[in-house]
Amino acid sequence: MDDTRTLLDVKEYPDTEVQKDRVLTLEEWQEKWVSRKIGFHQEQGHQLLKKHLDTFLKGENGLRVFFPLCGKAVEMKWFADLGHSVVGVEISELGIREFFTEQNLSYSEEPIMEIPGAKVFKSCKGNISLYCCNLFDLPRANIGKFDRIWDRGALVAINPGDRERYADIMLSLTRKGFQYLLAVLSYDPTKHAGPPFYIPDAEIKKLFGSICNIHCLEKVDVFEERHKNWGIDYIVEKLYLCTEK
Repeated sequence: MDDTRTLLDVKEYPDTEVQKDRVLTLEEWQEKWVSRKIGFHQEQGHQLLKKHLDTFLKGENGLRVFFPLCGKAVEMKWFADLGHSVVGVEISELGIREFFTEQNLSYSEEPIMEIPGAKVFKSCKGNISLYCCNLFDLPRANIGKFDRIWDRGALVAINPGDRERYADIMLSLTRKGFQYLLAVLSYDPTKHAGPPFYIPDAEIKKLFGSICNIHCLEKVDVFEERHKNWGIDYIVEKLYLCTEK
């Protein structure tokens, strides 16, 4: 596996069912934030998004951009600074508060009347709104439709048994002419239980192929020292652009 080209051409793992019964609760995700087990957060932002930003935005202005399972992703500030309107959903109130604090943004918070116990946090400029709730409850809040969706650390984090429900919600949030940018990971799922979960190409086609044209923009070797603790010896990130058929 030393040859990068061989690595990036790695075949799909045949046993795609090996992780299908794996379940993490919302409480477990909240605990990750409390105990600082947030290796998924990228302080410098996502490099592949940066590289393909022009392809994603197509030079359009005033877009509505959705971040599923947003955490405290710094890219939300990027899009807001470019004049776009950002909406995210995240179960961890801690993660949302850290986003506003770390980006030096003042914000307000208010209850979401349609979802008992949930809150929405809004930047004072009004261009970033982050909903603190279960993603599967979000449609009840009538958040409107979006021109762009940036899905990094979301589909790969959803329990495998919930993927179809998740994809249905994502597609229900899209406007005509949407672009959906999706980052997934490929590794040997018999060696790491996830999350992040292994998502084969066939799964992406099954989830999005009926409505979207799917194009793989890039594959990158993202293996780091920390991945050795997962028991794996390779991990490849794939970036897909899904557009309206």
